[in-house]
Amino acid sequence: MRQLTQNRAPIYEALERFRRMRIVPFDVPGHKHGRGNPELVELLGQKCVSIDVNSMKPLDNLCHPVSVIKEAEQLAAEAFGAAYAFLMVGGTTSAVQSMILSCCKAGDKIILPRNVHRSAINALVLCGAKPVYVNPDVDQHLGISLGMKVEQVKEAIRENPDAVAVFVNNPTYYGICSDLRTIVETAHEYGMKVLVDEAHGTHFYFGDDFPVNAMKAGADLASVSMHKSGGSLTQSSFLLLGPGMQAGYIRQIINLTQTTSASYLLLSSLDISRRNLALRGKEAFSRVAGLAEYAREEINKIGGYYAFGKEMINHDSIFDFDPTKLSVHTLDIGLAGIEVYDILRDDYDIQIEFGDLGNMLAYLSIGDRKQEVERLVSALADIKRRYQKDKTGMLSQEYISPRVVMTPQESFYAEKESLPVTEAAGRVCSEFVMCYPPGIPILAPGEEITDKIIEYILYAKEKGCSMTGPEDEKIERLNVVKGR
Repeated sequence: MRQLTQNRAPIYEALERFRRMRIVPFDVPGHKHGRGNPELVELLGQKCVSIDVNSMKPLDNLCHPVSVIKEAEQLAAEAFGAAYAFLMVGGTTSAVQSMILSCCKAGDKIILPRNVHRSAINALVLCGAKPVYVNPDVDQHLGISLGMKVEQVKEAIRENPDAVAVFVNNPTYYGICSDLRTIVETAHEYGMKVLVDEAHGTHFYFGDDFPVNAMKAGADLASVSMHKSGGSLTQSSFLLLGPGMQAGYIRQIINLTQTTSASYLLLSSLDISRRNLALRGKEAFSRVAGLAEYAREEINKIGGYYAFGKEMINHDSIFDFDPTKLSVHTLDIGLAGIEVYDILRDDYDIQIEFGDLGNMLAYLSIGDRKQEVERLVSALADIKRRYQKDKTGMLSQEYISPRVVMTPQESFYAEKESLPVTEAAGRVCSEFVMCYPPGIPILAPGEEITDKIIEYILYAKEKGCSMTGPEDEKIERLNVVKGR
């Protein structure tokens, strides 16, 4: 193995060598370097399809790497300050599920905030672990869930000393961070692992003015969405390991669910993007944070909107804030976040990340420029002028505390029946209901359906939120546990 240097991108370099060899393909994929699918070549380009290849000795194998992929993993670990790093081609969903499946088995307890991404609860459906939810505080004005208070985590640990792990969002979609260092120290005192969903915190590893990252905080595992703020292709992520974890065992867990036909387009994009961030990340993300701060100032000058930032920090439920997040509260101009989202796309050709009932998020990263930010600010000012109305009667709360009746696995696989949403109050849900993005369940399997939740679902549908999860694609019926 060559000496590690962050200037290298071993997977990309191996693909370039392969491309120059003009190998005759009698293997998959069947498009044979694009010859069998000219429309695909027209869409993606010859160079792209020519390196959409299968695992082979010169290119290594993601399931059991021994050469260029292994070197890329070691370079990623060094760049992120981890003991080891895995290249994930099933998105951060796959990384989150691998973290939980690595630590939890049937009957084990795991402490986690309820405002987790659906991938975490999906993992509980798969492994049969029992969730112990820490219900986060809610900012009543913004209607958003906050971070986990240290005292809430300590209480959950004291009441469940047999729990095997604590799961933390760092940051939330809105940029809010918990006191990760103290949570890690507390969990480790009780022998519990700490798993961190760092999907929106790639940049925390490349800058001195960002909230603490999971590896520096001493976490055992962290899932990092390189494709979100790190610049790699969609669906590519890293799973980072702390020093106490067994890399060989975790690779076995990853291989239970991850594809055996890993895309070299995704792998090479991780490799190149890691190199880019290792060499230029600090400068790039400093510029992104500056852009976000400029945008917040300009949006708040408009009036009516509230682009929130570090002034929210209370050193507890909002221990820190991600300065790159451009989260904007819209209710005070009489529009739901999802309504502003739709207007921006339909009238101004601006696609933002998501809108919920009270807020919208414009995702800023290394590809953004000041002129695009100015266009967004100008559009928001125009929307206020054209569409502002009285906010009376509008719902705001993004998070509703659940009542857990059964484990996700028990309810998901239980005998079930289908009911109209409006008739399901008091029953136990056996499927997910969520707005996507952000993908945080309104209802998860095993939770009681309440009148307040039904009201939220109907209101979110009316406002145009993209609802997903239930078997009924129109979200007019819900599957509930039979007899419960």
